[in-house]
Amino acid sequence: MHTPEGFAELLLLLLIAVGAAVVFMRLRLPAVLGYLAVGIAAGPTALGVVHDVETIRSLAELGVVLLLFTIGLEFSLPDLARMRGALLGLGGGEVGLAGAAAFGAALFLDVVVPGTPAIGFAGALVIAGVVAMSSTALVTKQLTDQVELGAPHGRAALGILLFQDLAVVPFLVVISGLAAPGEAGIGIDLLLALGKGVVAVVVILLVGRFILHRALSQVAALYSGELLTLSALTVALGAAWWTAFLGLSPALGAFVAGMMLGESPFRHTMEAEIRPFRDVLLALFFVSIGMLLDLTVLPEGWPWILLLFAALVAFKLVLILILGLVARMPLATALRTALVLAHGGEFGFALLSLGLSQELLPPAYGQVVLAALLLSMAVAPLALRFNGPITAWLLRSRRPAEAPAASPAELTSTDSDCVLLVGFGRVGQHIARLLEDAGYPWRAVDMDPVRVENARAAGAPVAHGDGSRLDVLRAAGATDARAVAFTLDDPAAVVNAVESLRNERPDLPILVRARDDAHLQELQHAGATEVIPETLEAGLMVGSHVLLLLGEPAEAVTDRIRAVRMGRYELLRALFPGAANVDPEALELRAVEVPGDAHVVGVAIDELDLGARAVRVTSLKRDGERLEPPPAETRIRGGDVLMISGTGPDLERAEAALVR
Repeated sequence: MHTPEGFAELLLLLLIAVGAAVVFMRLRLPAVLGYLAVGIAAGPTALGVVHDVETIRSLAELGVVLLLFTIGLEFSLPDLARMRGALLGLGGGEVGLAGAAAFGAALFLDVVVPGTPAIGFAGALVIAGVVAMSSTALVTKQLTDQVELGAPHGRAALGILLFQDLAVVPFLVVISGLAAPGEAGIGIDLLLALGKGVVAVVVILLVGRFILHRALSQVAALYSGELLTLSALTVALGAAWWTAFLGLSPALGAFVAGMMLGESPFRHTMEAEIRPFRDVLLALFFVSIGMLLDLTVLPEGWPWILLLFAALVAFKLVLILILGLVARMPLATALRTALVLAHGGEFGFALLSLGLSQELLPPAYGQVVLAALLLSMAVAPLALRFNGPITAWLLRSRRPAEAPAASPAELTSTDSDCVLLVGFGRVGQHIARLLEDAGYPWRAVDMDPVRVENARAAGAPVAHGDGSRLDVLRAAGATDARAVAFTLDDPAAVVNAVESLRNERPDLPILVRARDDAHLQELQHAGATEVIPETLEAGLMVGSHVLLLLGEPAEAVTDRIRAVRMGRYELLRALFPGAANVDPEALELRAVEVPGDAHVVGVAIDELDLGARAVRVTSLKRDGERLEPPPAETRIRGGDVLMISGTGPDLERAEAALVR
């Protein structure tokens, strides 16, 4: 079979990218830096590993499309309405002021630096658009990985980024119009682009509301992960194709489609299905960005590159900080927002590429700007990763009262104080009602589409998703929740989910409901904070009522129940076997009478060698009296009846040790 050359190049690029990502992550640096380095090294002006650059770029664009789709899933229309301050105020201010300052600076250079190629009005407009943009792909991916996208600075940054993405359309129209002015003029072209945008959004929203929601309900009812994956990809790529067909950004269509589904119960499931494709293609996106750099420019242009890089980062940092303070953000939030956005972006590369191809900007200037943008994007992952520590260090001399803090409204918006219920059946709904009565917010994921639809119709915050999968739990906000409660009936899947979740967040309270005690120890070893076996709890409740009916004081009954729970149900786990017992791993109780000549006579209970560490002495009967549990220093006498607990094979060995 013939293998296309492009396939071999793509495979080689992926292998190098994986190796670079491993090295950078071992050094505790963001993998994005490794991808950029691979792109620079593999580019046409370096090693020249890749010749089919266009194929790589096409795949990379799909990564941005899927990224914007998953971002849209996180923000429904009501969420966007609540963000209008950040979207219009901060976003409009950043794009307007940054663009105006860059435009003026470019024209000023034409005047003060004579004898160099003129930038001109059109070139200055290109530079204005480039400077105004930050990297949506870089910021949203890393803040999502760091669980900061829902934080105050994450939401503010996202609002600015969304406005920047929307502003790309008029920039593209104006720059294209300056290169080849249409008969109707730029103003008409802008109005036409705006009209196309409105049509695109309305069509996507209508199709989503009246067709997609019903279709996805039918797909979810089949419980097929494969169909959900295909559905998610079809929705994202279909919306991107629609806006591209109208001459708009494909990423815009993907974002609107995701936002439209953000109010549906399938948002977490679709995000989990899309994530693997998105992450692979985004890696290629950052590699393709690195390939744009022409290394032959560096020997002569490096002073200008460093100067432009420093000016770009410092200017955007100060501008966004001031805008945040004007918007009455806390100083720490404004500073963190500025840190995560003080760099260039992928849409800046698109505008720069268009300007160079239309000869609106001198090539020498274009490569200097490109190198400065790449340098800013290379530094950006570090600023993103350490935005919190950097802010704390810069504000270390301020009073604790002025340290970074979120308002109650901000905390509510991030859902970081919610309890996540994994499974919304009988037990999950009981827990939800108790939480509501106590005033604690909660949300849930469940695999039954009918149950999810009914719950959402009643206003309950329930989403569709397989709660045994870590990616679904992440999408549902498990790593940022106040506590997680598993009520699923699949013990093996829950054990894996608990173990993965515990590795993600060691301090997270995880409660697991189990049918019985068969998997109790396994769940505890996996990292469950509490395991509540239904059968044992039922026995406790019935037993407590019996004691109350017999006249036992309520306080004494409560103390007994509390003691059993504190002992992790050890008192109740071992049972006398019956004829139907078939589980060799189940804990059993066995009564053993010690002969008068047994070698254990005179030995203290805590010194007994029962042949198995898992066997315990739970009670001792002597002279008609029962000690439960017997004191550890109690010495065995002939005729004592010991009650021992353990599994069948262990009990056989222990009994043999006691009677010999």
